[in-house]
Amino acid sequence: MWQQILLKLRAEHSAELEELLLEAGASSVTLMDAEDQAVFQKKPGATPLWDTSALLGLFPIENDLGSLVATLQFHPQVLNRESLQVTALEDQAWERAWMKDFQPRQFGERLWICPSWQPPPDPEAVNIMLDPGMAFGTGTHATTAMCLGWLEQAQLQSKEVIDYGSGSGVLAIGAALLGAGQVYAVDNDPQAIAATIDNSHRNNIPQQTITAHLPKTLPKLHSDILLANILAEPLHELADHFAALVKPGGSIVLSGILTEQAGPLSESYGRWFAMSRPEIREGWVLLHGTRKA
Repeated sequence: MWQQILLKLRAEHSAELEELLLEAGASSVTLMDAEDQAVFQKKPGATPLWDTSALLGLFPIENDLGSLVATLQFHPQVLNRESLQVTALEDQAWERAWMKDFQPRQFGERLWICPSWQPPPDPEAVNIMLDPGMAFGTGTHATTAMCLGWLEQAQLQSKEVIDYGSGSGVLAIGAALLGAGQVYAVDNDPQAIAATIDNSHRNNIPQQTITAHLPKTLPKLHSDILLANILAEPLHELADHFAALVKPGGSIVLSGILTEQAGPLSESYGRWFAMSRPEIREGWVLLHGTRKA
């Protein structure tokens, strides 16, 4: 038997609170995404973090956590301090215990995301068989769902697609299964690169169809479609770069954007793209634009 405690926090506070849990006797501390957000490493060499993160501390069952809980309940950096709970965990492969909560989900008429360890509900559909591993992306967050919905209705046959901030590779794999001829999955996180390659193999996608790259290894190209489900700040910083990666008449799809961030971002990209009406879901926005000549 084990016991665990889950903390929600801002990404920049993760190191301090991780140290606190370890000093209290945690056998392991796992950094996770609290909201299934896209993850983007802002600076080379930095630890990739979600905007709102979660720390899961695992402790031996015999440890008395009363003092730790009392400290955390008054810690200003713990966002869920008023609802902290210590829960028991049976002996199991606990690092994979989250798998029971990952269920098949449909996007549009023909696209599904399915756990790789279960048979798909509709074998004749376009099924993305996914094991997120340590990388973001199961399709449950509104930003990912909107991007998948956009892909499902797009004409992708033989198109060249960039998935910038690929995480687990869910968007890259979706594009390939929906007919894209060449997909470039780009991420700063080596774990995301590994997850993308692994999930691509799991979906029997030819090795040459999806290639995974760190940003500095992405070849110079003019793609038909560029998707970036990351964060508003790097989207602003990368606007010039993204514009150069999309051919005239091509599409850009941006998400990971809060409603209040959409206006300035759309205006920024309007220099190069004819921006369409934004799609809004659960306070998150998807922007789409067509590259001007």
